[in-house]
Amino acid sequence: MNKELSDRERLRYSRHLLLDKVSEAGQKQLKAAHVAVIGCGGLGSPVLFYLAASGVGKLSFFDDDKVELSNLQRQILYKVNHLGQEKSNAAKKVLASLNNDIELAPNSVRLNTENIDAMLSDVQWVVDCSDNFTTRYLINQYCYQNRKVLISGAAQGTQGQFGFFDYREQGACYACLFPEASQSTEVLNCQNAGVMSPLLGIVGSMQAQAVCNGILGLAQGENFFVTIDALTLSQRRFQLTKDPSCSVCSE
Repeated sequence: MNKELSDRERLRYSRHLLLDKVSEAGQKQLKAAHVAVIGCGGLGSPVLFYLAASGVGKLSFFDDDKVELSNLQRQILYKVNHLGQEKSNAAKKVLASLNNDIELAPNSVRLNTENIDAMLSDVQWVVDCSDNFTTRYLINQYCYQNRKVLISGAAQGTQGQFGFFDYREQGACYACLFPEASQSTEVLNCQNAGVMSPLLGIVGSMQAQAVCNGILGLAQGENFFVTIDALTLSQRRFQLTKDPSCSVCSE
């Protein structure tokens, strides 16, 4: 990929280039970045949309589901004409129509212990938009062991959250915050507990902003966690510390 910005890209990203925190140098960093997004649903939709619009050079994204009518309440990438299509392929069509200057790599697979290394080995930035703890723990362990940056989000009902974990440095991990042994076998999600539609846009947009901040060097080596209440529109941010008994990062 050409690391220089074309005249067309300078026009496309002109509002970024006006910002001291981005400028042409920062836009080149975004262009050179490769980000993986796990899950193309309620959170993955705004994450992918804004990362594509921001000019992240390569987006790899993963989802093995197909678009259903009930998805359209919150998964803003998809339209009625996408019903029945694989989400990753439908997402590529929409994202390509938004920005045809970036590389899009859709994958209609679910990550597991056997394929995760092949799928994420050349990625530095991993955005977890999955909807189950099995996948979240798998991604967290892989990112920690391979010193990647993980931005993990979730939303249920009227409560949202996301965490930023920079595993290039020593610090708390996702399992410190949510120990695996503490999770109930009956996990609530959007399908069985419901969720406010705009809340997913809020959390997903914050995840996308956190990715951009990280790529631009504005969030180096810090691990934090943010909670969002959709009804009061309030949020709280917490700095994280290691759990000395964590099964992942205390070893």
